[in-house]
Amino acid sequence: MIIEVETINSFSKSELLKEVYGLIWILPILTLLLGITIQVLVIVWLEREISASIQQRIGPEYAGPLGLLQAIADGTKLLLKEDILPSRGEIPLFSIGPSIAVISILLSFLVIPLGYRFVLADLSIGVFLWIAISSIAPIGLLMAGYSSNNKYSFSGGLRAAAQSISYEIPLTFCVLAISLRVIR
Repeated sequence: MIIEVETINSFSKSELLKEVYGLIWILPILTLLLGITIQVLVIVWLEREISASIQQRIGPEYAGPLGLLQAIADGTKLLLKEDILPSRGEIPLFSIGPSIAVISILLSFLVIPLGYRFVLADLSIGVFLWIAISSIAPIGLLMAGYSSNNKYSFSGGLRAAAQSISYEIPLTFCVLAISLRVIR
């Protein structure tokens, strides 16, 4: 009976260490996300200030000190806007299309190394998986344009998909040329 209690206690200690290690492993990812968020806020603020000085007008100055909270106010406004659905369109496709485009781009970040031996998903086919996943985004753009049952939205979706594909083809050739050179 005493041996069983000792076994259970040692098992719980090792589980606790695994949980602590799991939390410590997440800290670099959270730090990276926080750094990217702050960089985006600073870049948006600088872009607004520089644009205002070029156009000889006052930039954002009402949202927080020096307009530093303007990007947060814009993001909040975007999230709280009313979702308008087309009356004659395909509602499920209209909702799923942009999600497919965004999710495919976010999934492509899985194989990008964040540091030496620090990759979220360490796959031997990382570059090829990155190309395959990122090439799904034009399908979402086409779905979003087609589903509204409007010829102008469809032509806009076609244009966005064509633009995305025209950027992906040279990028894919460059990546494949480097991969083939490394393999040999």
